[in-house]
Amino acid sequence: MKIGRQLAIGVLSVALTLGATACATPKSSSSSNPTGSATSSATESADNPFGLADGSTIDAVVFDGGYKTDYVDYAGTVLKKKFPNVTVKVTPSTTLGAELQPRFVSGNPPDLLDNQGGQTIPISSIIDQLATYDDFWNTVGYDGVPIKDAVMDGVKATGTYNGKFIIIPYVMTLYAFYYSQTLFDEKGYKLPQTWDDALTLCQTAKADNLYLFTWGKEAGDYWRWMILDSIMKQGGGDVINPIVNLQPGAWSNPVAQTTLTKFKAIVDAGCFIPGGAGTQFTAAQAQWSNDKKALMYYTGSWIENEMKTATADNFKMTAWPVMVADPATAKYPFKAVDAGADEKFVVPAQGKNKAGGFELMRAMLSKDAASNFAKTRLAPTIVKDTVPADGFGSTALASTSKLIADSGTDTFAVQGTNYTVYYGIQADTISLWNTFLSGGMSIADLTTQEEALAAKAAANKDIAKLTFNL
Repeated sequence: MKIGRQLAIGVLSVALTLGATACATPKSSSSSNPTGSATSSATESADNPFGLADGSTIDAVVFDGGYKTDYVDYAGTVLKKKFPNVTVKVTPSTTLGAELQPRFVSGNPPDLLDNQGGQTIPISSIIDQLATYDDFWNTVGYDGVPIKDAVMDGVKATGTYNGKFIIIPYVMTLYAFYYSQTLFDEKGYKLPQTWDDALTLCQTAKADNLYLFTWGKEAGDYWRWMILDSIMKQGGGDVINPIVNLQPGAWSNPVAQTTLTKFKAIVDAGCFIPGGAGTQFTAAQAQWSNDKKALMYYTGSWIENEMKTATADNFKMTAWPVMVADPATAKYPFKAVDAGADEKFVVPAQGKNKAGGFELMRAMLSKDAASNFAKTRLAPTIVKDTVPADGFGSTALASTSKLIADSGTDTFAVQGTNYTVYYGIQADTISLWNTFLSGGMSIADLTTQEEALAAKAAANKDIAKLTFNL
C-alpha cells in the first residue's frame, strides 16, 4: 500500500516518466556547507573512480519497508568482490527523520541514505548537505558501460531537485489494474479497454456471483489515482495539470466530469464488493487475490510481493492498463501507463566515507544487484535488461515490465506528483473517496469537495507550492 506497503512516494518525490517529467522547484530552507569528504581516501582510478579507501567502512541507512533492506546487503557483496577489505554496514530504519535529522545537524550523516517511507527527512531541509550525482552519472559501472547508459531514460530529470541532481530513484513502479489470468481464462472474460466495457464485464461477473472491483478503507485514494490516470489518458496534461497544480475549477473540466460519470455508473451498478470503507486494505486485497471474489484491482506493482502469502495458487497475477471513456478522442493510446521510479537514494556530502556511498550506489546499479532485486522483490529497478521475459516465473513481474516497455514514450507520471501527501490533504481525500465508493456521494458533491480541498491546499502559505508539468 502507498502507506502500509512502505514504498510511499515521499514528500517532494518526482517520478520517472520515460518521456514526461514532473518538475518540482521549491526553495531550499538549508544553508549548510555542501562540501564534505571521507575521513580517508585512496587515489582515484578507473577501477576505483571515487577513491574508496582500503579497509574503510561504508555506513548505509536504508528504509525498512516492503522491500526490506537485504537487497543493499547483497549489493555490498557485489562491491566486496572489487574491494574485499571494505566493510558495508547496512542499518534498517522506519523513522528516518527522527533518527537522522540530528546526524545531519551535527555533521555526521551516513554515507548513503534511502530517504523513503512515511517518516522521511524533507529534501528541502537537507538539499545543501547532499552531494550531486553529476560526476557519478558519467562513471563507468560494474558492467563496463557508463551508468547513465545502463539505466532507463529520465532518471536524471527525476532525481533533479531545485536544479541539483541529488537523488537516484532505484525501483520502477507501475500503477495499473492487476487480475488473475487463470480466472479470466476459465470464465472466458474479455479484458476491458473502456468504462463501458468495464460495466459490461461487471454485469457478466455478477451473473457468476463475482464483483468487478474491491477496495479497503486505508486505500480509498487508490481509486482516486486511478481516475486521475484515466483522465490523463483521455485529456492529457491540459486537463490533469490544473488538477495537480491546485487550480480553481480543475475538477469541473468536461473531460474529468465525463470520466467521473462513467466511473460513477460502475459504482452505482454495485460493481464493488460492499463494505470497503470498513474493510482493512490487505483484507480487501485478499478478497481479490486469495478469494477471487473480485476480478480486478488497481494498485502498484508492489502488489505481488505485498500479497504473496495471501494469493491463491495458480493465480497468474497480470497487469492491465487503465480504461478510458472514449479511445477515439483520447490523447494517449490505451497502452499508455502511469509508471515511475522511486526509493530515493542520496549521498550526504559530509559523510565520513562519501566515496563509499557512491561506490555502494554504483554496485547497486550493477546488473547483478539489480537482477537480484527484481528476482527477490518481484519488481524491476531502473537498470535496463535485468528482468527476463518470463519475469523469473512471475506473471506479475513479466507483465509489469512488458506494459512499461510497450508504453514507451507514452508513459506518464501522475502518481509521481504525490501532491496530496505533500500538501497534507491525503487523509481528507481518502475519507472523501471512501464515501464516494460506498455510493454516498454525487458527482457534483465530489467535484465540489475536491475543489474545496485544492483551494485549502493552495491557500496554505506555510507550504511552498510545486509546479508539475505532465
